[in-house]
Amino acid sequence: MHPKAAALVQKYKDMGDRLAAMQPTGQEYIKLAKDRAELAPFAEKYDELVRLDREITDNREMIAGSDDEEIKKMAREDIENLEKRKNELDKEIIKLLLPKDELEKRNVIVEIRAGTGGDEAALFAGDLFRMYSRYAELKRWKLEVMDFNDTGLGGYKEIVFSLKGKEVYSKMKFESGVHRVQRTPETESAGRIHTSTASVVVLPEATEVEVRIDPSDLKIDTYRAGGAGGQYVNKTESAVRITHMPTGTVVACQEERSQIQNRASCLRILRTKLLDLEAQKQTDSNEALRRSSIRSGDRSEKIRTYNFPQNRLTDHRINLTLYKLEMIMNGDCDEMINACLINEQEEMLKALE
Repeated sequence: MHPKAAALVQKYKDMGDRLAAMQPTGQEYIKLAKDRAELAPFAEKYDELVRLDREITDNREMIAGSDDEEIKKMAREDIENLEKRKNELDKEIIKLLLPKDELEKRNVIVEIRAGTGGDEAALFAGDLFRMYSRYAELKRWKLEVMDFNDTGLGGYKEIVFSLKGKEVYSKMKFESGVHRVQRTPETESAGRIHTSTASVVVLPEATEVEVRIDPSDLKIDTYRAGGAGGQYVNKTESAVRITHMPTGTVVACQEERSQIQNRASCLRILRTKLLDLEAQKQTDSNEALRRSSIRSGDRSEKIRTYNFPQNRLTDHRINLTLYKLEMIMNGDCDEMINACLINEQEEMLKALE
């Protein structure tokens, strides 16, 4: 057994003994019971592993002590099935030993910006936004657009939005980086394939408790919102731009009709960016588990190519190729995202060995 697994088994037993000796009241009892409940899935799998080992031993003893070939045959078949389940269980237990990222259950703020390629890059940024929007619908996440700069042609120079729901960051954390598209623009009369890019940044959303902002550090400007939003938005200075003077971080919001609402959205984005800046300062170059290459700590890294003529998506980080690009752009993203998750787990398992 892995040393960490043995330590957790002993910890689970010790916690049970402590609970048995305590009065079932008070905050200490409640906290201990909660902590032990979190270890229960691991303990259950460990108990099953012990049972499998015992059954395998019993079957081997049966083979050694019997002269009946039919019984021996049945015992060998049982051992084969038990060993198969044991191997599966070993992997499940090891996964439970992987370090837990406290950010996994966070909501996120996503920024998509057009890169090289002019109008075609902006159209691709719009395509990525629609892909994530449809994926969010399938996951039953709540999407809220916070700021945008559209081209009027269905594309975006940039768009910022939040996603709220179950395990949002654990799924979306793999999307940060440069996305490259290869296709023939509608305006291309010669039928030549063009290459354009868009960058995506996914940030776990911060809370007010985590990031305190001194109002004196802020420069707040208001202006008339542009783009979609109706006459009311365009006639009032409802849009808000906030500059955090100590870091030079600038955020803007114009999606809400109310200046107060846009200011609140700006502060949400600002807190999240400041938390990310602090996290980047604290990130050690050897901290592979927290910021593995799969998460694209380097946001200038080209992570995927979307080849429309071949209906092909390639994730360059994990050498994954899928010939279902049309489905993916319509929100069927689980296969490519789960492949990234599996690769991350495999890298973390190697680090545990």
